Amino acid sequence: MNLPPAPSSVDALLFDLGRVVLDISFDKVMATWAGHAGCEPAELASRFVVNDSFKHHEIGQIDDAAFFASLRQSLGIGITDAQFLEGWNAIFTGEMPGIAPLLQGAAQRLPLYAFSNTNPAHVAHFSQAYADVLGHFREIFLSSSIGLRKPDAEAYDHVVKAIGVPASRILFFDDSAANIEGARARGLCAIHVTSMDDVARALTALEV
Repeated sequence: MNLPPAPSSVDALLFDLGRVVLDISFDKVMATWAGHAGCEPAELASRFVVNDSFKHHEIGQIDDAAFFASLRQSLGIGITDAQFLEGWNAIFTGEMPGIAPLLQGAAQRLPLYAFSNTNPAHVAHFSQAYADVLGHFREIFLSSSIGLRKPDAEAYDHVVKAIGVPASRILFFDDSAANIEGARARGLCAIHVTSMDDVARALTALEV
């Protein structure tokens, strides 16, 4: 449940990227890989799991090549690294509708930060493709750079310390219920984003 923040109760805004700032589609990933492999996307989707290799990629413990090698084995397809990369980056389909003006308005009143579970391949792609909307953020915390990922407690503690204000004065937006629960457990105020209306309502409540 999202409780509206009180006016003047927040010193910093913290945003997840996927499905909050940038729209994503795993279907496009699977369709691209399946096209290269000559199989059905649903077949690949049924085999794709968030395993240790996926998590290690997100905290920078393995590189893109090692991750793609793991996928080659778990998915049972023999496509090249370049083909894996093409599909992997096809996940990004554009900005979330309406997010850019919300961020622009909010940035005039409060510092904006982002915190994303992501990997080097995606960072290289979205940093260029979406430089304009990402330019609203004072700093972007990336799991693959800090070696920590949501919803682990240490990840939130790291970001709170880096922002430099009390956790209770940070308003966090994420589309994952698990990440919201993790943030609240570490003292952050958090909004579970199911649509851009959730973001707009919270910012309006802050008079941002």
